[in-house]
Formats: sequence, structure tokens, C-alpha cells
Amino acid sequence: MNEVTKLTTAKDWASDQEVRWCPGCGDYAVLKAVQRTMPDLGVAREKTVFISGIGCSSRFPYYMASYGFHTIHGRACAVATGTKLANPELDVWIITGDGDALSIGGNHTMHMLRRNLDCQLLLFNNEIYGLTKGQYSPTSRVGTRSPSTPFGSVDRPANPCAFALGSGARFVARGIDVHKNLPEVLKAAHAHRGASFVEIFQNCVVYNDDVFASFTDKSVAADKQLWLKTGEKMLFAAGTKGLALDMDRHMLKVVDGDSDEVLVHDPRNRAIAHMLVEMPASAFPVALGVLYEDPAPTFDSAVTEQNQFAANGKAADLQKLVSQGQTWQVEKEPRAE
Repeated sequence: MNEVTKLTTAKDWASDQEVRWCPGCGDYAVLKAVQRTMPDLGVAREKTVFISGIGCSSRFPYYMASYGFHTIHGRACAVATGTKLANPELDVWIITGDGDALSIGGNHTMHMLRRNLDCQLLLFNNEIYGLTKGQYSPTSRVGTRSPSTPFGSVDRPANPCAFALGSGARFVARGIDVHKNLPEVLKAAHAHRGASFVEIFQNCVVYNDDVFASFTDKSVAADKQLWLKTGEKMLFAAGTKGLALDMDRHMLKVVDGDSDEVLVHDPRNRAIAHMLVEMPASAFPVALGVLYEDPAPTFDSAVTEQNQFAANGKAADLQKLVSQGQTWQVEKEPRAE
């Protein structure tokens, strides 16, 4: 944990910059959730850095009263890796969107996750390119009409959490922009040592409004949201329904809440985590909270340990370093008389 210089409040984490997103954008709710969460984490602003790529979500660093980088499209994970290796004491947060992280930045996201860099990655998923005026994105659903798919998208969408699990992520979670449980998900992500991947369902009111209404609307939320808690049964619909294993079909199934078959959530079970993120929304609730967590040694700690081993017993000598190997000296020629 970072060394704390003083206790902070949510206001301490809000910068003096005017927040500029479309009225009603879900980004406002995520920003407030993060600002409210930071004081509870006991971290110091001078040892915290928010790093973003390009997109609506990537304005985020301007609005946090900490250090930050607004980098280039898809490269937030690369910059974050360099930042953490240069100063392992920093608390690194990556802010990105579904287009930024899964299209041009897909390879960087994958490698950061498999390396297990100690950081928190918040992926704002609104299933659309908002900043560039509503083109379809890697997560847009089949049939999505947009300026780049006027007849409807024929692409099968990427599943961010399935991508993270497939990339070797050791912590995978989901939240909703306006849900009261989002701060708890953020706290769990921060407590995890290693790369924490958090997908946040974020509503774009201009180009993809209510795309998540089938499980976020208050009228259906109880039946369509499954908030997972370690060691507790996977229950939803006010406890009347639960999830169990269908051994014949090798998948999950919905059963009565009082059934002995109802699964107890174990975040270390990678196979079940894969099933949870791939449940079809038409027949299952959306799994939320911490889906998978199984800590492993971090990339930055391994690099630091290796560097310390390599430097053990050696004195730093820059002149010796630049003079070793094949070197030569240019002699000054005498001036012609």
C-alpha cells in the first residue's frame, strides 16, 4: 500500500478542470465512484497515476487530482507498464474504452494482462465508438446500425471478460456505471496484487442509449443481475433462483433458489468464471462483481528482483559502461600552416 501523507476526501481527488462529457453520460457516475473510493483505499495522491488512451473515457486523468497521462490510441497499457517499471511504488490505474482497449490496443491489453502488471484497468464498455461519432466497436452487437454499419453490423462482438480470462488475467470483475456496488468492485480490484481487469457497463446516451437496459433497468434488475460474493450461493431474483452446473451439457443452468445444486461462488475457479462471462443474456442473468481472482507473482516485482540480482556487488560506473567493447578516439589533426 502507498505511504499515506494525510487523510483525503472525495473532494481532494477532484481536479479543478471542468468535467466535459455529454449530459447524462455514464462516465460521470464512474468518475464520482472512483473519487469516492480513493479515500477509502488509503493511498497518496502524489503516488497515484491515472493513464488513459483515446476516447470519451480517456479524459478521465484530467479530472483526478493526481498524476496522469493522456496517451495515444490503444497504448495506455504500454505507457502504464513503463510507468510502473520506472517507479514500482506508484499506484497505477488504466482508464480505457471498448474501442481503445480491444481494437488498436488489443495486443497491448493482452500482453499487460498475461504479464500480470500490478495495476487496475477499468474498461468502460458502451458497445460503441462515442468520441468519433457513433461507429460500431469491437463489442457492438450483431445488427448494430451505425455510420460505419448502416445496414447493421455482421461482426460477432468481442466479450471483454472472456478476452481477459483468455489473456491470462488473474483478476476479472464487472460493474455498472450507476450501481451502488461499483465502489466495492473498485476496492476489490485495488486490493488484488497484480493486473485487475474491471469491465464497467457504461451507457452512452447519445449513440447507444439504453443498450444495457435489458439488465440495468429497475424493472428487471433483480431478475437479470447476479452479484457474486465469495463463499455465498449464486442466487438472484431475490433468492428465488440460482445457478447450478448442467453436467450433461457442460454449462450452467438456472434452478430454484432452494435447490441443493446451487453453486457457491469460488473466485479461484477459472472454468466456472468462463461459464459466467459467456452466459447468454436471453436465458441467464448477467454475472457482476468479482468473477475470478487467483493471485500470482507480478511482472514488475519480477523485473525489480532481476535488476537487483544483476546489480548485486557491482558499482555504477557510467564512463566504464560507455567505454567498454569496441571504442575508438578521434585524434585532433594538426592545423595546416
